[in-house]
Amino acid sequence: MRQDYLGNAVTGDSDATLAGIDDFVGGFLGYEERMLGILAAADADPGSCLANAYAGWLWMFLESPDGPGRAAAYLGRAERAAAGATRRERLAVELLGDWTSGDVVGATRRADLILAEAPRDLAALKLHQYFDFNRGLPPQMLRVALIALPAAADVPQLHGMLAFAYEQCHLLRDAETAARRALALLPREPWAQHALAHVMLSEGRITEGIGFLESTSQTWTGLTSFMYTHNWWHLALFYISEGRFGDALDVYDRHVWARDRSYSQDQIGAVALLTRLELAGHSVGDRWAGLGEYLRVRHADTVEPFLTLQYLYGLARAGLAETDQLLAAVARRALQAPTLRRAAWADVALPAARGVVAHARGDYPTACRELGPTLLRMLEIGGSHAQRDLFQQLYLDSLLRSGAHVPAQQLLEERRRLEPDGVALNRTLASVYGELGLPAQAAAAAARARR
Repeated sequence: MRQDYLGNAVTGDSDATLAGIDDFVGGFLGYEERMLGILAAADADPGSCLANAYAGWLWMFLESPDGPGRAAAYLGRAERAAAGATRRERLAVELLGDWTSGDVVGATRRADLILAEAPRDLAALKLHQYFDFNRGLPPQMLRVALIALPAAADVPQLHGMLAFAYEQCHLLRDAETAARRALALLPREPWAQHALAHVMLSEGRITEGIGFLESTSQTWTGLTSFMYTHNWWHLALFYISEGRFGDALDVYDRHVWARDRSYSQDQIGAVALLTRLELAGHSVGDRWAGLGEYLRVRHADTVEPFLTLQYLYGLARAGLAETDQLLAAVARRALQAPTLRRAAWADVALPAARGVVAHARGDYPTACRELGPTLLRMLEIGGSHAQRDLFQQLYLDSLLRSGAHVPAQQLLEERRRLEPDGVALNRTLASVYGELGLPAQAAAAAARARR
């Protein structure tokens, strides 16, 4: 029987189909655009169980209500071809069936079964981590990567997956070790670069982070729009910390909002970057209006709560009527979500949705009241530490604008431990200490901002 490039058995005799499968797996692991070729490979070989299963997976990565419908034809083909397939391939089809029906827990279990049988099936591992990430389960991301390690230690992308899982578990030294191992095997490995950027951001290594990402940015060619825009997004966060707001806005215009403006991840990256720039005190001009036009189609999109909250804030900042439509959709989802996700929607996403809309509309007391209680549970809605920090920043800004300087001072000083020289942070601290009648502390903060 034939094998993919990782050594996993694949049924079928077509060289072209096997090349398409290899491009999908390699492209999926490395965030490379060549993964898109699986659609043509599956269309050319409707009898290939695995190629059609993978094509269905690809459509589900739309992270859109349209995804299951787009995947359905490929699921049907894969199911018809499953009789002659290996157990691993059949499990990939069953996983797709669970996923399209909304049973992410079932899909994750199928991925576990695949890995138990074929620990070098790193596409199943990557998808498992994707599900874990969206459900706020970093330890599970780490568990499955460690399962594959003995069998796939030669694969650089595995170490990148390990690095990010370690970082999300706050095991920063292990994360950096794994990331640097990946980069020693493949210097352009983008997920390892991304994981190392997370470590540097978490430890306040701002200047080092800028130098690292600037030096690796030349390798971000041939990447999917998500990976390309997201690594540039991380560089923009470092620029904001150093007070280089113009550079961060240039990254927005030339990179973050310059690829696939219809894609979920590109959209939330754009929303988050404009928000952070404004919260740092920098004008973003009329960019909300342009971004809002692309967010209109999200007026009923509740596929993932973490995505939805950012669509909602972008729509509200653009002043669009779709804001209230999406807020109503979140309320419905909170009532109708599957049992295992209902608390994330009802107890976290719904009050946070009311809070972000209140902030966007200038109702800061309401934003404080709604956002504050959700912050300790934000992990449940998915996203990374760096991404979820957006909601704490919105809460902090709401405190400041409501005149709640005492809790604001507490939060700001906690943040300063990780970002001691942050320009916007120290400017804000200087203002807060001035309001609190502490001129020496205000002067020290202002000096740090100038420095």
